[in-house]
Amino acid sequence: MKKWVLIFFIAGLMLGSATSSSAQCSICTKTTQQLGEKPAQGMNSGILYLAFAPFAIVGFIGYRWWKNNKDA
Repeated sequence: MKKWVLIFFIAGLMLGSATSSSAQCSICTKTTQQLGEKPAQGMNSGILYLAFAPFAIVGFIGYRWWKNNKDA
């Protein structure tokens, strides 16, 4: 139980202290500079949203792989 509380506390601390990130390639950056501030924020949020699913899938597969190798 203490282990899970510690994990959630550390994860919450890391998420709470995260700064704004720019997830744009050079072409997207150039396009958003021409559009202005508000569309740039929306485009950046969309890119981060679309990038989350593959990272979550790879993370889940890696976790299951690690867990199975740990138990063997």
